[in-house]
Amino acid sequence: MGTWVLFENFDLKGLLLILAAFLLIVEYLKNKSSLNYPPGPFALPFLGNIFNMDSKQPHIYLTKLGKTYNNVFTLSIGREKTVFVTGYKTVKEALVTKAENFVDRPYSPIAVRVYSGNGGLFSSNGEMWKKQRRFALTTLRNFGLGKKTMELAICEENRFLQNEMDRQKGMAFDPTGLFNNAVSNIICQLVFGQRFDYYDHDFQLMLSYISEAVQLEGSTWGRFYESFPAIMKHLPGRHNVIFRNYKLVSEFLRKNLIKHKTDLDPSNPRDYMDSFLIEKENYHDPSEGFNEDNLVRCTLDLFVAGTETTSTTLRWGLLYLIKHPDIQDKVQEEIDRVIGQSRQPSMADKANMPYTEAVIHEILRRGDIVPLNGPRVASKDTTIGECIIPKGTTVVPVLHSVLFDENEWETPSSFNPEHFLDKDGRFVRRDAFLPFSAGKRVCLGEQLARMELFLFFVGLYQKFSFSTVEGTQLDTEGIAGITLTPRPFKIYANAR
Repeated sequence: MGTWVLFENFDLKGLLLILAAFLLIVEYLKNKSSLNYPPGPFALPFLGNIFNMDSKQPHIYLTKLGKTYNNVFTLSIGREKTVFVTGYKTVKEALVTKAENFVDRPYSPIAVRVYSGNGGLFSSNGEMWKKQRRFALTTLRNFGLGKKTMELAICEENRFLQNEMDRQKGMAFDPTGLFNNAVSNIICQLVFGQRFDYYDHDFQLMLSYISEAVQLEGSTWGRFYESFPAIMKHLPGRHNVIFRNYKLVSEFLRKNLIKHKTDLDPSNPRDYMDSFLIEKENYHDPSEGFNEDNLVRCTLDLFVAGTETTSTTLRWGLLYLIKHPDIQDKVQEEIDRVIGQSRQPSMADKANMPYTEAVIHEILRRGDIVPLNGPRVASKDTTIGECIIPKGTTVVPVLHSVLFDENEWETPSSFNPEHFLDKDGRFVRRDAFLPFSAGKRVCLGEQLARMELFLFFVGLYQKFSFSTVEGTQLDTEGIAGITLTPRPFKIYANAR
């Protein structure tokens, strides 16, 4: 009775003040217990540094912070502390030198909702991640990855792509859809054992859903959901499109899974899906993830990673070579000299085309396709540089800071293929070239992406010269999501 009377004497304003004071004390005690984190800018109670982030160019903001805090610093994303690492030497220490300490992914509200827990190839951890990554690599190699058969498949798809460009009949067009079609069809052949027509309605919808979800996931909407999932999941907004789109893509994948189950021949697997279904019938520990739900999740990861990054790289390539017609001319001169106009390119040509190889590498570097590497979690108390990283801390390597590191690149802000050429014009590798990340979580599809980029790029410039609408100023800033994509632009594909 006495307690009830006490509360009756407080008005709503008083109760709110007491609640606010209590929460501030909790926040203070939490921050006090974590003083051993690397330094960082002041964070607001509960909200953290979420409003500090540059929503348009977060990778540039984080790189600048790295220069202030000696390449290792802490930001509070909501109420969770995240350590960011910048610069080639520091990122290499985290990803390569101390790779064992930063193998697993941290808890992610978006990943949990998309994958329903520990699943897929990108967000899974532990034994499931090891088994699924190893299985995917082995299976994709069995179906042509790194082999002549895959070269021929890419060259064949390049013909479809070139035919579609021819159909534009000299009119200006946006190349985004065509590149998505062509690149995704390579993944389709590995995963489904088939390609799709560029006018297939369901295929086009799937590609548009993937592009939209990837952009939103890396936007302010995605960051707010990661920071405040308990609130955001009940609110309207563009963050809901992420989950709707991934659900729709998963339904498309399940339809193909049903087809595979009806005509599966265990003695003659045709693709990744067949191989997974056959492997599922073998005895496996449930923790290894060989079940149909996880097959859909792994396939989703293969499509998202295998389509968006390579397609985006090809678009950046068009943009930079249109802006630098002298470089486009040099590439075509080398193509004409080494391959000619009639023969298809092959991977064997790459060794004789150092300038073209340097240009492709510079597109990957300057295009900055994945500015922020996938987050890691510290498996034990460790250090990066001179900073203590407590066990369980989320760590995000900023790949943009590596690809633009002023200590590693002569002209980091310029598009300069000379970064990859010696004084005699021979191609040279650079240690700070990490567009595919590094260490144990290095991009699973790097080998395929490199093959696609070389064959598509050379095939296109062998047949066409590219330009844009007169008076158009091509923007190199890009739109930041999970990938950094060029702003929409139109091109002319003029047959040579």
